[in-house]
Amino acid sequence: MDDEALAEIANELYAKPLDDFIGARAAAAKEAAGRDKELGAAVRGLPKPSVAAWAVNMLALHEPDVLAGLTDLGSRMREAQASLDATALRELGRERRTVLAAAVDTARAVAQEQGRTISEAMATDVEETLRALTADAGAAAAVQSGRLLKTLSADGVNAVDLDGLVAVPAALPAAPRSVPAPAGAVPDRPRKEGTTTAGASRPKPDKPRLEAVRQTPRPKSPPALEKAKAALAEAEAAQAETAQLARDLQDRADGARTEMAELLQETAELRTRLRAAEDRLEQLRRSLAATAAEAKQAVRAADKAERTAMLAQERVLRLGSTDTPS
Repeated sequence: MDDEALAEIANELYAKPLDDFIGARAAAAKEAAGRDKELGAAVRGLPKPSVAAWAVNMLALHEPDVLAGLTDLGSRMREAQASLDATALRELGRERRTVLAAAVDTARAVAQEQGRTISEAMATDVEETLRALTADAGAAAAVQSGRLLKTLSADGVNAVDLDGLVAVPAALPAAPRSVPAPAGAVPDRPRKEGTTTAGASRPKPDKPRLEAVRQTPRPKSPPALEKAKAALAEAEAAQAETAQLARDLQDRADGARTEMAELLQETAELRTRLRAAEDRLEQLRRSLAATAAEAKQAVRAADKAERTAMLAQERVLRLGSTDTPS
C-alpha cells in the first residue's frame, strides 16, 4: 500500500470540522476501495482525533506560521542546551512561556471559527502538545503534519513516543538527529607524522604547517562547574515555567470561584424574585376568581332588574289603557 496516498487522504480528513469526520471517512474509504481494497481498509481504520488534538491540527492547517515560530524556538532551545548556555536557556524559557500562551489563544480562536469551543482542560492539553513540539524534533514533525490523534507530552529528556498518537506515522519526515559530544570527550589527537589511519606512510608536511598544528589550542571540555550551572539554569527555567503555569491555573481557579459566587448570588436573587412573582400570581388568580364570581352575580342581578323593569313597564301600560275614558 502507498503510504503517501494514505497520508494525502488523511490530510484531507483531519482538516475537516470534527463533526464531519466520520461521514467523510466513510465516503473516502469507499472511494479508495474502488481503486485499492487495502487502501480503502486503511482509510476506514483512520481514528477520529480527540478534540484537543483536532484543535492542534486546525492550528497547523490555518496558522502554520505559529507552529513555525514554535519550531524555531525549540531549535534554539536545544542548541542552547547543547552548548550549555545558561543565560540563553533562561531567556528562551521566558520567551517560550509568552509564545505558548499566544499560540494557545490562537488555537482556541481557530477552533471556535471551525465550530468548536475549547475548554480550559483542553487548552491545557493543547499547550502541553505545543510545549512538546519545542522540546523534540519528532514531536514537531508530528504536530506540523496536522494528523495528530491525541495530544503529546514531553519530559525534556527522552524522545516523545509517537506510537498511536499520529495518523500515518510512516509518512512523517525523519526527525533530524544531533548527537552531542559526550561530557569530557577529548578531541582526536594529531596523528604522528608520516602515518594515516590505515598505518600507511604519507609525505612529511612542511614545517610551517606542523607549527600551525602545534600552536592551535586543543578544545577543552566544559568544566564541571559550567555544566552544573547550565543544568541549574535549565532547572530554574523549568521551575519558573511550572510556577508560572501554577499561578495561571490558580488565577483561573480564583476567577472561576468569583464567577461561581456571583452566579450563586444572582441565582438566589432570581429565586427570591421568582417566589415573589409566584405569590403575586397566586394572589391575582384568587382575585380574578373572586372578581369573576362577583361579575356573574352582577350579571344575574342586572338580568333580574331588567326583567322587573320590563314587567313594571308592562303594568304601567296596562293600567294606563284601563284608565282612559271611553
